[in-house]
Amino acid sequence: MSENATLIAEPRERVGKGTSRALRLEGRTPAVIYGDKKEPITISLEAKEVFKAMHTGTFMSTVYTVQVGKTKHNVIPRDLQLHPVKDTPVHVDFLRVSAKSLIAVNVPVHFLNEEECVGLTRGGILNVVRHEVELMVPAGNIPAGIEIDLTKFDIGSSVHISDFDLPKGATPTITDRDFTVATIASPGGATDDADEVAAEAVEGEAPASEE
Repeated sequence: MSENATLIAEPRERVGKGTSRALRLEGRTPAVIYGDKKEPITISLEAKEVFKAMHTGTFMSTVYTVQVGKTKHNVIPRDLQLHPVKDTPVHVDFLRVSAKSLIAVNVPVHFLNEEECVGLTRGGILNVVRHEVELMVPAGNIPAGIEIDLTKFDIGSSVHISDFDLPKGATPTITDRDFTVATIASPGGATDDADEVAAEAVEGEAPASEE
């Protein structure tokens, strides 16, 4: 596993709402490290460091080294709770991982050569069904994103997950179908795969339009 960004933590001997509230008043964020068939460890981190990390845009898909005293833990964030008003970190759950651990992460989708896309140059519109795709990947090789060259896609075409060259060791968590990631719609919004896109939207991932 390549060298990870490090977060310095302190052990948290006491738990409970009162203790957590006191830690937040001191500028610290309560957290827990669990998994790998080991006992959970309750810790706290500097809130400003967590805030900085969560605004990288890749916090939930990044492996960190959390140092507690002289002990280091390779972890990935699995849950981040935010204050409902201030949007500041309230609590973080970290999962222990090794370089060989397979974990599910949401990976951003990048669309290349939009200006050369056959369908877009003819006036079509790129409808993005999934801005991110959940993949099972080795913890030591989490991709920053996956890319698709749009050059050959015409109006009415759909971009499926099978059109992507996924990184080595990466597989989609959805395995029962070749799901749609994007479509090239006509200016009126219709595509040959309208029914499929509608089905994706029913799953809670309504397509967004990008011109």
